[in-house]
Amino acid sequence: MRLQEFIIAETDNWIALNKPSGLLSIPDRKGEDISLKFLLKEKYGDIFTVHRLDRETSGIIIFSKNETSHQYLSQAFEERKARKIYLGLTIGSLINKKGTIDAPIAEHPSKNGTMVIYKKARTEVGRGKESRTDYEVLYDFGAYSWVQFRIHTGRTHQIRVHSTSIGHPIACDPLYGDGKPVFLSSIKHQFKLSKNEEEERPILNRLALHAFQLSFTDPNQKEVFLEAPLPKDLKAVIRQLQKWKMK
Repeated sequence: MRLQEFIIAETDNWIALNKPSGLLSIPDRKGEDISLKFLLKEKYGDIFTVHRLDRETSGIIIFSKNETSHQYLSQAFEERKARKIYLGLTIGSLINKKGTIDAPIAEHPSKNGTMVIYKKARTEVGRGKESRTDYEVLYDFGAYSWVQFRIHTGRTHQIRVHSTSIGHPIACDPLYGDGKPVFLSSIKHQFKLSKNEEEERPILNRLALHAFQLSFTDPNQKEVFLEAPLPKDLKAVIRQLQKWKMK
């Protein structure tokens, strides 16, 4: 695993990377698996966490290289001065192609590591934190939709929880959806296996969510706009959906 392949931009104060799906942002409680922060510390020494991405989410993430930058960027993110855009493949066709989901999120009362929409009537759920997500459907494929999300708050699993709350979970989400892979047979009419295959292989088998763009003002008061190209697996799925939607 070559760290250099992930780097999008770098200054004396911070470094931005395109994290692959499956790689931890920071060490988990067990500390058994390699994380992006671990790889950065091996190269740079002191590295400070500004924000995080779920393990299965790919895309842009930024770390600080010193305490001053860390304090500045962490405050900017907390005060919602950073603009964060995600792209995701959701299950189904959304009735409203554009909208805002404004629903507080709280920790699930019994499922560790899982979040839930806070409802005052449900007294078993602790008080939720303000959470707001804008969304816009870029392509409607019928069985799936390619959606742009902008998060104004940075709650754990925010897009995943909010997307599920409107009836359209992120594809391949094992926590908030059915977790099922995306198969070509689900989108291609009259699909047939090749002679050499005994069973169909999925064209996507990981959380279909990508942190696409990030913009902010850095500690030197420079306006920064960063973009993380889509990984090959998501590109391939969108190409297939576009291809068979047109037929």
